[in-house]
Amino acid sequence: MKKKISDLSEQERIKTLDALYTAASGVQGRKAMKAFLRDLLTESERIMLGRRIQIARLLLQNETHDAIRERTGAGLQTIERVRFWLQDQIPGYETAIAALEEEFGKREFKRKYAKSMLFRLKRRYPLHFLLFPEPKL
Repeated sequence: MKKKISDLSEQERIKTLDALYTAASGVQGRKAMKAFLRDLLTESERIMLGRRIQIARLLLQNETHDAIRERTGAGLQTIERVRFWLQDQIPGYETAIAALEEEFGKREFKRKYAKSMLFRLKRRYPLHFLLFPEPKL
């Protein structure tokens, strides 16, 4: 039988959310988190959460609402709700987005490092490239 949130006592809500937060904090690594979320949420719920994170990332990059709407297809209400959550005093989104940006930076570095011999040479001998800058394409 489905139970409404309004039917739960404050103590039941706290206990339920504590179980969720504790379970999520015990998951280590991307692979394990992916499996956890796949088991916990439906595909549409995972996609909705991912879109909210993308919207928050774009808002933190000072994108306009119209540009975000065009890029993500999200409605103005969703964008406004995410903006409101970002303005909240609790830095949940900001912390997650900072970690996301750091991970994407690492991935970009690995991609460049794996593909480009010139990139590896620049990294190994940075002063040589001060004398001989990269040619313009």
